This record gives sequence, structure tokens and C-alpha cells, in this order.
Amino acid sequence: MVIKRLVEEVDELIIGIGSAQLSHTIDNPFTGGERVLMMKEALIEYEVDLSRVYIIPVPDIEMNHVWPRYVSLLTPPFDVVFSGNPLVKRLFMESGFTVRTPPFFNREVYSGKKIRRLMLESGDWEQYVPSSVVRVIKDIRGVERLIEICKSDEVFEGDGK
Repeated sequence: MVIKRLVEEVDELIIGIGSAQLSHTIDNPFTGGERVLMMKEALIEYEVDLSRVYIIPVPDIEMNHVWPRYVSLLTPPFDVVFSGNPLVKRLFMESGFTVRTPPFFNREVYSGKKIRRLMLESGDWEQYVPSSVVRVIKDIRGVERLIEICKSDEVFEGDGK
């Protein structure tokens, strides 16, 4: 819904898939490519005009002060940055970009962290994502992946092991 609203406000929208180099972790269980696919399928499902949208994987770098320039090198030119992340907003403002906070829709309900927790607890996570994304996650066995990467081989004191 956020992207659908933003596409109405701009000529073209660039969606940055952050931390694109990460995968197979609790916070980022899916690859950058899988996240791009999920985003594309959701946009198609919600009838967003893909000819006006770029979906770009953006790997992290460890130098915040040059990050806006780095993002600019990976994307087509842009004038406005939409973000709710305070650090992202600050970095782009300091680099001379116009920064706006996008509208949020039920942020406490539609939270990636909450959805991943429901996946781990065999909860009803599917109600919180588009059906096209459910299909992608099932095709890649994403819930099984998340459960597997959360396991530990550590031995704790008192285990008797």
C-alpha cells in the first residue's frame, strides 16, 4: 500500500532492497534476489505499473558518510528519498537530498520481525503478506530455511553434554 501511494506522487520510483548481500540469517533469511522477486510479484498482484518502478539490490557498506553517494552510483538519478529510518534520513539530508517520511500502514501489524517470529512459531504469518509473496516463500522453502538457520549446535552448561 505504501508503494502504491508513492507511485501516485512521483514519475518513477526506485525501491532499494537494503542489506542485499545478506541472506540465511534470522533478520535476512532471504537472498537479495529472492527479495527482489517477492517485491516484483507483490507489485504485480497489487497492479502497480512496473514500467514506473525500479527494484535495485543495495548491499551495505561500512562507511555511513559515503553511503548516499554509494546508493546514487547503484541507481538511476533521484531527487527525493522516502524513508522512515532515522539514520537513512539523516545521511541523505546531510548529502543535500530532499527526504520525506512515507505513510505507514499498520506498522505494528505489518512488521518483518513479527512475520519471521510467526514463521518460527508455526503461526499464521501468511495473512500478513501478499499471496504472491506466500507463493515465493513456499517455492523456496523459506520457512524451513528460517527454522533451520535458527537452530544451534552450542552446548550449554548443565545440559549434561
